[in-house]
Amino acid sequence: MSMSHMQDGAGGTPIVLENLWKTYASFVAVSGIDLSVGAGQFCTVLGPSGSGKTTTLMMIAGFVAPTRGRILVSGRDIAALPPQKRDLGVVFQNYALFPHMTVFDNVAFPLVMRRVPQAEIAQRVARMLETVELAGLGKRYPRELSGGQQQRVALARALVFEPRVLLMDEPLGALDKKLRSSLQIELKALQRRLDVTVIYVTHDQEEALTMADQIVVMQGGRIEQSGSPEDLYDRPATAFVAGFMGDTNLVRGVVMATHTDGTLRIDHPTGRRIIARADGFQAGDHVAASLRPESLSIESNDGPDEPENTWAGRIAAVTYLGDAIRYHVAVGENRPALMETLVVKAARQSMEHRRFAEGDAVRVRWARADARILPPAPAGGH
Repeated sequence: MSMSHMQDGAGGTPIVLENLWKTYASFVAVSGIDLSVGAGQFCTVLGPSGSGKTTTLMMIAGFVAPTRGRILVSGRDIAALPPQKRDLGVVFQNYALFPHMTVFDNVAFPLVMRRVPQAEIAQRVARMLETVELAGLGKRYPRELSGGQQQRVALARALVFEPRVLLMDEPLGALDKKLRSSLQIELKALQRRLDVTVIYVTHDQEEALTMADQIVVMQGGRIEQSGSPEDLYDRPATAFVAGFMGDTNLVRGVVMATHTDGTLRIDHPTGRRIIARADGFQAGDHVAASLRPESLSIESNDGPDEPENTWAGRIAAVTYLGDAIRYHVAVGENRPALMETLVVKAARQSMEHRRFAEGDAVRVRWARADARILPPAPAGGH
């Protein structure tokens, strides 16, 4: 049986969470979330520590009982089933391999527990070890493998019984950055080849952007936003999502004027202005403008005029990143209590003819479309 037979078919929805809650006495770990994950999708659940992402995964897996709500897999509510009856593959950060068993026996374990005939076990384990590029290592023990190889064994064990859904809780977290990056690409390619639905928990936004078809950002037990990587990076719905999905400048201001074409004029406490397009705001609203460092350009401050969305300032710090240069530009130095620091990330190629040094007078500019206008983060928020 191929893995795709375990799915709902193209366009199906193998995982649906409906009004899912988990409370511990007065503490709410997960607060009534709703989520749908399509067949064959790679869904990454992203959030800081304490956001509820791992608790959500553990409820789907069956290791934590929900306080209320439904967990539907291929249309069937599995919330009351024990983990072994859910037909879900699970991979944890520590891999949870059996140290006294060979690689072959580790991978075969789920099939043995399901009383699959021995001849079929041998075929399926051999095929899965080849799939994860561990052919020939079946007789080794986990202690004889590298971290990356152990991760592949855990993955093979989770997939060998052809689950409907694969759940992964920060499985690459213990690996070094270079190995983690290469395994992210391998894991995504394997997921596509096997056409298995994946729900993958991480706190690493770069990991989420690299692998996911769908990203779910959680905070405080709630889903802040769900969508494609492009949606969440380019069109965040909240200041928290904007900041969590990557480096950004969150510049606070007040809407002073709105126009029928959707254009807003936003005043900053230093006296600068932002002109942007956004819906749902009116004069007097406090807002935050999200400006990605790579969308800003930097130039010499050669004259008194400041065109639209161009702020004059002074270089406060310069960081060399190899492929780019990060400039910290202080704006409004004459009013220290209100001063804003804009971070600009300039590609090295664009700076070949001019680099700036600490103390240089510069201008930072951006296009209207590069300012994402959002409600301000609550006090004490991200």
